Amino acid sequence: MLELLERQKKLTVNQWKIAGAATLGDMLDFFDFFLIGFVLAFVVKQWHLTYGQSGAILLASGVSAPFGSLLYGWMADKVGRRTALITAVLNVSLATGAMALTPEGGWIYLVVCRFFVGFAVTGLYSVDITLMQEFSPAHKRGWFTGITTTMLPAGQLLAALLGAFAAPYIGWRGMVAVGVLPALLCLYIRAFVPESPHWLLRRGRVEEARRSLAWALQMDPARIALPASAPVVEQTRWVEIFKYPRSIIAGCLTGLTQTGGVALALWLVTLLVMVLKVTPPEASKLVIWISLMAIVGRFFASWISDAWGRRVSGIFSCLTAAFFMSLAGYLHNIFVGGVSLFYLMIVIQSFFGSGNYSIVGPYMGEMWPARLRGSGMGFVYGVGNLGKFIGPAGLALIAGSTDLVSPKATLDALIPGFNYFAVWYILGALAFWLIGMETRGRTIDEIEAELDATRAAASTAGRAVGD
Repeated sequence: MLELLERQKKLTVNQWKIAGAATLGDMLDFFDFFLIGFVLAFVVKQWHLTYGQSGAILLASGVSAPFGSLLYGWMADKVGRRTALITAVLNVSLATGAMALTPEGGWIYLVVCRFFVGFAVTGLYSVDITLMQEFSPAHKRGWFTGITTTMLPAGQLLAALLGAFAAPYIGWRGMVAVGVLPALLCLYIRAFVPESPHWLLRRGRVEEARRSLAWALQMDPARIALPASAPVVEQTRWVEIFKYPRSIIAGCLTGLTQTGGVALALWLVTLLVMVLKVTPPEASKLVIWISLMAIVGRFFASWISDAWGRRVSGIFSCLTAAFFMSLAGYLHNIFVGGVSLFYLMIVIQSFFGSGNYSIVGPYMGEMWPARLRGSGMGFVYGVGNLGKFIGPAGLALIAGSTDLVSPKATLDALIPGFNYFAVWYILGALAFWLIGMETRGRTIDEIEAELDATRAAASTAGRAVGD
């Protein structure tokens, strides 16, 4: 049945509907996620927040991220991709909307809300990447799945537009109240997105799998022949992912490349206010151009992912992003013709650094057997999302967590802070080069066969050494 998917030459309208649900979900949920960076710029001085308190608000989502992606990844394998996707969307929307009820000066309340936002955002991403990959043929999987990630910066763009033009009228509480809107995406998912045929087949629900596949390929289900014998119903436990250490190590290290980019995005408005001496609305307008460059970069990275292969494109994007990230720190106080080189380097870095995740995101899901794709993707993406914790926490520690947010503290921290961000991209490049496997153009079954063969060979070698 699934060979029909692999023989497909052109994607159907229905497959693009699935892509639309995944892309819109990621965009709106990352709008909720990055919104706090704009909110913080409005309240940091009013509430007299220290670097430690500001960092706690930003890194709270990073604390919960590994647990969220692990839970929703497990749920995707256990009860289905579609159910897990709907649950994650509701989770992030309601947690964001609750921030509008924050008491004045209630930074601890914001920390709690952010904890639940981070829990759901990583879970949603883990699930929709898995769903997209199971509805796409191998020769289109890289860029088709990468397309899902291209609009993540659009979430930041929406937050920037809101902060620049709406905040003066609705205030920061009105901004976070808008975060409830992604809940409407659940109606879209329920109306258009079916369950993955891969998952249904592994559960022995053959007729449902045929209808799901027929819907995706826009053909009569009667034209799809059922298997001669019923597939074996697979019962797996998420702990089986530890039988694939290569996938774990490569997935975690490439996933941690987001440490610098996400941390910078969360601190960005505050840093622009202090370094460039502008107001929060003016800083929000500057972020619009950074977000647009990030979107373009993700389209570029999605293309090279299939054109060059995952490993080569990953190494290139990681090293380039690290170079411009480091330059931004060293050139923070230099202006040429009235243009800040700090801002210019961040714009360029956004192209490559954000683009890198259109390679990394799908890659983390590809390196697993089909039966463990949700759990494996959830685990390594969760570990990668520790970057949402160690990124802001690292900058806060470098700046001095007991200091009030001030231009002096920020400027002193820029060079070591930005070099700290760059190091995580370099680690990702090394993982692509020395550990990762190439997945371009290979079917899910072919990747699974290699993984199982590698595991069997390692087991045999281990027994030989023991003897």
